[in-house]
Amino acid sequence: MAKLPDGDQLEKRARELGVDIMGEPRAQSSSGRAPRATDYELQRRVMEAERGARESRLWILAMISAVASVASAIAALMAVARR
Repeated sequence: MAKLPDGDQLEKRARELGVDIMGEPRAQSSSGRAPRATDYELQRRVMEAERGARESRLWILAMISAVASVASAIAALMAVARR
């Protein structure tokens, strides 16, 4: 498994994925500004975002495969029916 990024690289990767980099609301200061989430929390969020993107791509591939299977079955039925 590849080493997880940290620091600025982690923050950059999180922004690329559209991950919120701010800390939890309960950790906000009294001024209302939220501190940046910890590296551990950002790594968790980035891994979840990457997993979601990967699952989305796999779902599309599975759907294409299912459609191809149905088309193949229809073609086989038509070939048998013409005999």
